[in-house]
Amino acid sequence: MSATGQIFVLSGPPGAGKSTVGAMVRQNLPDLAYSVSFTTRAPRPGERDGVDYHFVDRQAFIQRLERGDILEHVEIFGNMYGTSAQVIDQTIGQGVDLFLDTDVNGGKALRGHYPQGVFIFIVPPSRAELERRLRQRGTETEDNIRLRLARVGYELAAAQDYTHLVINDDLNKAAAQVEAIITTDRLRTERQLTRIKREWGL
Repeated sequence: MSATGQIFVLSGPPGAGKSTVGAMVRQNLPDLAYSVSFTTRAPRPGERDGVDYHFVDRQAFIQRLERGDILEHVEIFGNMYGTSAQVIDQTIGQGVDLFLDTDVNGGKALRGHYPQGVFIFIVPPSRAELERRLRQRGTETEDNIRLRLARVGYELAAAQDYTHLVINDDLNKAAAQVEAIITTDRLRTERQLTRIKREWGL
């Protein structure tokens, strides 16, 4: 690890598979820390507080926002999501790489604070496949599905600001590609020399 850790941000439209791919990447790269976001939405089946999200009520979220604890936040379909600035700064300040899973608005805010970060955009192979995945989840109302599909153009327009783009037509392949992006950044000469000089006492 370098003297200062790196942030790796994974974004994409709902249904792109970023949560699943992200979980696979974190399992294969256990030294990669994970930033757990705060949200006001209710947990989905199988989600755990403090693991998938920090589930809080709206008042508690707003209080954190007013205290400056939330670096970036967004409200989607009445639910608020946000990232803790303290968690990011403490983690990378200790030389630990940090993985974040956020929407494109969150990605934009993070780029403003951490322009040196690695920003990965993930998409399904087609709009039809995106719709199929949204319906297959069984967690969305018909109105929400239509709203999410209506945002696809906005989401894709944001992809041009990301450093990498992964097409998720196969989960294992997509996870391997994200891992390769992370590994490649870790092998940059600047990062490797910083680590070597520290370890060798140079």
